Amino acid sequence: MAGKSDPPEQGAHPASSGRREATPTPGPASDPAQQPPSDPGDAPAAATGAAGDVTEAPEFTVHASCVAFAGRACLIRGASGSGKSTLALELMACGATLVADDRTILRRAGGQVRARAPEAIRGLIEARHVGLLRAEVSDDVPLALIADLDRTETDRLPPHRTETILGCALPLLHKIPDPGFAAAIRQYLQGGRAA
Repeated sequence: MAGKSDPPEQGAHPASSGRREATPTPGPASDPAQQPPSDPGDAPAAATGAAGDVTEAPEFTVHASCVAFAGRACLIRGASGSGKSTLALELMACGATLVADDRTILRRAGGQVRARAPEAIRGLIEARHVGLLRAEVSDDVPLALIADLDRTETDRLPPHRTETILGCALPLLHKIPDPGFAAAIRQYLQGGRAA
């Protein structure tokens, strides 16, 4: 987002490096609080130990936007120019509130991953060819969903997908090339998925 204090990143952003889908296995390891992170890429290298243990990292920043509806947040990630801010604005038009645009701070709190904005960009969202817009903000909201704009969904009724961040398994959606994507995400946050 133009005008932000963080330097531009090169290559894959932290949320996408080492990305993989993970379905919890039965038994004690299926408790998100007991699951190890899926990959050291879930945290910045400076915060990981020799074995990539992210329990040492109280929080870290990912290259992603985030909005919330009904106290549940959706992390919107993708490569630069993939439409993160645009989807966030569409969700806000559906009644969601902004958590963060382009950079989101994540932290583990009990059995949840919670999201907030870096202070320098709090309450700001970029509208391409319009400018930086001010917005109402939701702070410290638990993540309930990940929307990955780097992958396109091809199944009409896709399988339940999850991804583990900081030991918590979160539902994962791939981008759909349909104007109803934002409305579908909003309804997912409000009512969940039945099938």
